[in-house]
Amino acid sequence: MAQRITIIQGHPDPAGDRFCHALADVYAAGAAAAALEVKRIEVAKLEFPLLRTQADFEKGSPTAQVAAAQDAIQWAEHLVIIYPLWLGMMPALLKGFFEQVFRPGFAHRTDDRGWHALLKGRSARIVVTMGMPALIYRWYFGAHGLKSLERSILAFVGIMPIRETLIGMMGSASERKRKAWLEKLRALGARGQ
Repeated sequence: MAQRITIIQGHPDPAGDRFCHALADVYAAGAAAAALEVKRIEVAKLEFPLLRTQADFEKGSPTAQVAAAQDAIQWAEHLVIIYPLWLGMMPALLKGFFEQVFRPGFAHRTDDRGWHALLKGRSARIVVTMGMPALIYRWYFGAHGLKSLERSILAFVGIMPIRETLIGMMGSASERKRKAWLEKLRALGARGQ
């Protein structure tokens, strides 16, 4: 069970009234009830530019808000990443956030001996909401956007194991079904998973 958890709430709507926000809230409440420490990153409330060149990525300096997010990730033993599926993958704002945060020197480095992942020792849970059935996304589409996040971003910098929670049919989900998902996330928070 992880004792220090950072929740990355990746819905790009800063209003805070989306189901993704409710999932983050109940996960945090479950963790707090189990006396686990929780920090939150609300990606939609951060100010950062999109990276446009390799030099910006490799040699640019993170903004103060991005540096604070890096501190929260460095502090954590477990990351919980929550976002809606948009066009088969994470929203562009969340991808831009990962590009800003997982810069060389923080998340990875290269030297004479090769590649070094610098975020080893952390685990992650990815929670994705979507309008389609989760089974269709996983089996027909191959969960390509999710696999990209897992393999090309998280595992690439040493974050493992990575677990998934896919929540499908959000547009037509009954209140009972939504409450069940909220309770599942609360239980995961209480277990630090």
